[in-house]
Amino acid sequence: MDLRSSSSKMIVRVKANPMRYVGLAILAVFLAISLFAEALAPYDPEARMGAFRDPSWEHILGTNDLGNDIFSEVVYATRISLGVGLLSACIALTIGVTIGVLAGYYRGWAEQLLLGLTDTALLVPALPFTIVLVAYIEPNIWVISAAIASLGWCSTARVLHPRVMELKDSNFVLYVRSLGKRDLYIITKHIIPNAWEIISVKFSLAVGTGMLAEASLSFLGLSDPSNQSWGGIINKAFTRGGLAMDLWWWYIVPGLLIGLMILAFMMISNVERDKGVLLD
Repeated sequence: MDLRSSSSKMIVRVKANPMRYVGLAILAVFLAISLFAEALAPYDPEARMGAFRDPSWEHILGTNDLGNDIFSEVVYATRISLGVGLLSACIALTIGVTIGVLAGYYRGWAEQLLLGLTDTALLVPALPFTIVLVAYIEPNIWVISAAIASLGWCSTARVLHPRVMELKDSNFVLYVRSLGKRDLYIITKHIIPNAWEIISVKFSLAVGTGMLAEASLSFLGLSDPSNQSWGGIINKAFTRGGLAMDLWWWYIVPGLLIGLMILAFMMISNVERDKGVLLD
């Protein structure tokens, strides 16, 4: 029996939507900004100049109440916003994939226990729970990312569970098991790779969700004060006179960037199934 050909017949090909490449291009730009923030920012974000300066060639987005260059703050904040989104998505995906795979593969009491835990977690409102969790713990990048991921894994586990059940009962997995391969080998070499289209989509969505959650926490003043994100800039604009003085560029620009990044990850996660065509 040809194991490779049997394995291929279990997967429906997934085509990337053309808009996915637009999302990848946007992500590449923001990744470059986060990696080379020191070279791209015209000023140190902590440097103080004249307060409340209007946008000009010298200060593209003007300065804030302390005289910090807002454009430089926005450039440096890209690193924090994107970093929290990626870190929280990695944590959530690790938990979700582990629970989804174990529940779908082992069935029985393990399935009932893990799915019961997942269903219970799905009933908890994510943002209020995260706010309460962060409010009672000293906030830093790791704590905020873990708090966002504490309930972000549920949908991944739920969506992955039926896919793993389908794969476990497939002919090629039964054939591999008949060869005496261990469960860990089957899961890592055959189950997870054949469910990768679900995992990759859920990761992209988790990054966008994580960035939005971080922005919400920062806007409420629950972020790490030593690491300013786009949401933190919006919080400063609303609490330090930006709204009252109609300094719209202070809060509109980081808000638009948050929306653009979430849109990029939505585009990346947008795939189309090519029905009736099997992988070679």
